[in-house]
Amino acid sequence: MNKIIKGLIGFSLRHPYVVFFVTALVVVAGAFSFYYTPVEAYPDVTNTEVVIITQWPGRSAEEVERFISVPIETEMNSISHKTVIRSINLFGLSFIKIVFEDGTDNFNARMEAAQKLANVNLPDGVDPEVQPPTGPTGEIYRFTLTSKTKSATELKTLEDWVIEKNLKAVPGVGDVVSFGGKVRTYEVAVTPPLLTKYGLTALDVYQALQRANVNVGGDIVREGQQAFVVRGIGIVKNVADIEKILIKNVNGVPVLVSNIGTVRKGSLPQLGIVGRDNHDDVVEGIVLMRKGENPGAVLPLLEAKVDYLNTTVLPGDVRIKVFYDRSELNQHTLHTVGENVLMGITLVTIILLLFLADWRTTVTVAMVIPLALLFAFILMRWKGMTANLLSIGAIDFGIIIDGAVVMVEGLFV
Repeated sequence: MNKIIKGLIGFSLRHPYVVFFVTALVVVAGAFSFYYTPVEAYPDVTNTEVVIITQWPGRSAEEVERFISVPIETEMNSISHKTVIRSINLFGLSFIKIVFEDGTDNFNARMEAAQKLANVNLPDGVDPEVQPPTGPTGEIYRFTLTSKTKSATELKTLEDWVIEKNLKAVPGVGDVVSFGGKVRTYEVAVTPPLLTKYGLTALDVYQALQRANVNVGGDIVREGQQAFVVRGIGIVKNVADIEKILIKNVNGVPVLVSNIGTVRKGSLPQLGIVGRDNHDDVVEGIVLMRKGENPGAVLPLLEAKVDYLNTTVLPGDVRIKVFYDRSELNQHTLHTVGENVLMGITLVTIILLLFLADWRTTVTVAMVIPLALLFAFILMRWKGMTANLLSIGAIDFGIIIDGAVVMVEGLFV
């Protein structure tokens, strides 16, 4: 080992230009790595996880566990690099989390889970969903929708069909979760005596609504040198379209939905509510960042998209009001870490100057600190690690310059 160190020192003394070139290369590569290294307030120390959520409305927790969670868990038991499977069963909801060994590739784990999920035999109409890859520190943005003219139900509709679609298109965003408000529905309130009059049942009405709310593709009809596309338009757009749906022909007389009841706008049962400030029922959105993304790059794009929605897309006085933004925390983290690093370098330099009593030697030894940091950023970028309070704030400047100080002392002695 001593021979290697002596040889390295001798080579450096004989070829100073090579040393300068390597140093410049480390500076450039380190600066590049620092610029593109994700900056987080706190590190994500969780293992690779895959979350599967399945909804089965109206079913008890026992039924959900028996017919959904158990079959999925049985199929997932053979997945590669699995360490544990956890499940939570609630009324109408199955939540399954698969935890993998440390270092397992997230993309491969999700792909294998999706392939095995396709082989699970579940009840009709039940579609399990593999959740986007977001970590515990992925919550980077929170907002509410404000309007003086729109109801919470209307704001919820805008959130689900307009805002969520646009925010998910931002690079680095894994998912957008909304809370509060009511989901709009169209309800047919049938009158039992009228059903009896026409010899119908509630099932007949349900099947008629299901059959009518579709578009039918046809073929091409040629007329001379022209061709016309034939298709049937059945998708309903409003209450009037639902009222005109044909249920049955009784003695040549068409029975429509409007003949056996009324159609009205309604909402699904509200399972949760969000209140903020003086408003008891608001619509809230939470933006989740994909695991491993750089919040410093995602947040500016997200803010630009929100400005675009507020100024161009959203109708009337509807606005997105942000009340939590991770960028402020990241900036505070960068300021704290930078202040600590600068203070550490300054104190170490002063101590070296006092004890070595030579400014050239002091500068030479002090240069080890930024070079070591830049080299560390190169390795962090290579390993996919983030810069945070723990990884950067735990730097021991005394240990970094210890070797350089020993060598300088040897030269003085």
